[in-house]
Amino acid sequence: MHRLAPLALLTLAAPALAGTQADAWPPRLALAGGTEATLTGNFAWDINRFDADGTALDNDQDWRRKEFGLAIKRKGLYDFTASYDFQSDTWMDVALRLESKGLTGRDLGKWRIGQMKLPLGFEGNTATRSGAFMENALPTQAFYEGRRIGVDWALERPRWLFNAGAYSHDLQGNNRGDSVAARLAWTPLKQPSHVLHLGVSGTRERPDAETNGLGVEVAPSVRWRARPEASLSPLRLVDSGTLRDVERIDRRGLEALWIEGPWSLQGEYLQQTTHRHGLPHYRGDGWYLAGSWLLTGESRTYSGGNVANPRPAGKRGAIELLARYSRIDLDDGLVRGGRENNWTVGANWYVGNHLKFQANYVRADARRGTLHWQPEVVQLRAQLHF
Repeated sequence: MHRLAPLALLTLAAPALAGTQADAWPPRLALAGGTEATLTGNFAWDINRFDADGTALDNDQDWRRKEFGLAIKRKGLYDFTASYDFQSDTWMDVALRLESKGLTGRDLGKWRIGQMKLPLGFEGNTATRSGAFMENALPTQAFYEGRRIGVDWALERPRWLFNAGAYSHDLQGNNRGDSVAARLAWTPLKQPSHVLHLGVSGTRERPDAETNGLGVEVAPSVRWRARPEASLSPLRLVDSGTLRDVERIDRRGLEALWIEGPWSLQGEYLQQTTHRHGLPHYRGDGWYLAGSWLLTGESRTYSGGNVANPRPAGKRGAIELLARYSRIDLDDGLVRGGRENNWTVGANWYVGNHLKFQANYVRADARRGTLHWQPEVVQLRAQLHF
């Protein structure tokens, strides 16, 4: 029972946080020249219960995230963020963003330098505090490139937005090599509660070779795999295995979002091609489609080409029902990584602006070679964020 204590504490906090306003929490420290500093945090406690169907999927309850950071901002001029996930021992965004309009008087976009997410699709760029589902869909898990150190530029206009950048390895010292990325979206509708967003994106990664302990240069390798959309499971039902002698990796994405009042639809198609020296290219792809309905009448928030949590209108918070279908195919040529498709239904309760409770039921169907699994999982999450 002691392992459920974090969930109980977050539950007890619900009544107090339900009435908390965004401008009162978290506390802000006013500095000279209109600059302000504030602490940031995102803490999520999860419970997973599996009908494992012969797999090694075990019931568990634990922290999913323990993110803590600092934000410094001068409105209209710059902002700096730095955060660390103590649960996974991983740096999150650590970046400085400058707004050209505040510096030059003309809106020529926003520049950012540091570690950040690459502009590839929706789910991969959605903040961890704002996920409608507890875990990303299968193709996002497998193909999204993650955070890298680099420089990017974003320009937004009423009917379109463009984001591009160049990147190297990350702050963990992993993912050695260089990447370029770009995202372009058309937004013919971009009003509160009325959004239509259609986009395309792509990245090109050239990983670096490594030198082993014997001083021998080893060509880069890559591995494509995905969890069964279960938050605490380390098991992957689909897995390409390690692909060696990689020359470059091309990723492509198509995305769409429609929001009409309390209703929304969101979908993506992601595909990667791994180019290898002297070996056949390997291709994998996947897609998902998700729908959302806010019973209490609020609307999902859209800004800067991405979505965020709805802001509850009443004291009892906002209630959301969701459904998602996702699919991934990692079979190509001699590589039999498997295929998987998942159905997920869920419910979210947004208690004020800083506390969220989530429940997901996932039914997976995965085949790899002669193996066939159909596990089911019920997941619960309590999430405090500020």
